[in-house]
Amino acid sequence: MAKITTIGLDADDTLWHNERVFRLTHDRFCDLLSNYIDAACVEDRLLQVERKNLRLYGYGVKGFTLSLMETALELTDGAIDGRGMKQILAWSREMLSHPVEPLPHVRDALIALEDEFQLVLITKGDLFDQERKFAESGLADYFTGVEVVSEKTAASYQQIFERYGQGAERAVMVGNSMKSDVLPMLDAGGWAVHVPYEITWALELADDPENAERFRRISHLGELSTLLSDIRSRE
Repeated sequence: MAKITTIGLDADDTLWHNERVFRLTHDRFCDLLSNYIDAACVEDRLLQVERKNLRLYGYGVKGFTLSLMETALELTDGAIDGRGMKQILAWSREMLSHPVEPLPHVRDALIALEDEFQLVLITKGDLFDQERKFAESGLADYFTGVEVVSEKTAASYQQIFERYGQGAERAVMVGNSMKSDVLPMLDAGGWAVHVPYEITWALELADDPENAERFRRISHLGELSTLLSDIRSRE
């Protein structure tokens, strides 16, 4: 078995809180449209619009904002006024300037790993916003590199871990999304560690991999160093 040299870490909801900010805006949006339609219908239609728009807008707050505006216009049959749209834009600005709050155990986990492995941040979303969050997190010094991709695929993992390390086979990807952080990394031939977060966006849900020898799950990043030691002891 090839020796692990590189650790990839997801950003949002792996290193710092993110989805709870989106959920707050979801709740506000449902309240904004409450005079037109019930919350369950708003959530259902918004998810459909987001899924449709991903290939055009990508991930992140800006694409989310456009999907909110499209959903509002559709569900109110164009009746939402300028004040409603102005409110959506205000929420967007608030999200884009929201303070970055690292999750528990994150800094200690990075300190424990930085001398033994190359650490690479691998995330999706808007480049400007992700760079802002990374800079404000206070975690930048622990990482060898940062990669912001339009989509996490087996091919993108293979390319990234060729640049940082010796290929996906000798790397571990750690993150909260089964769909983005785990399954494509396993397809790339690497190790994948799932760290569940308290909330998961519906479009990031996926079933656990079956009979995957290189799949592991931990409850928080504080358990990562011990897990990696166990994996390396079997190499």
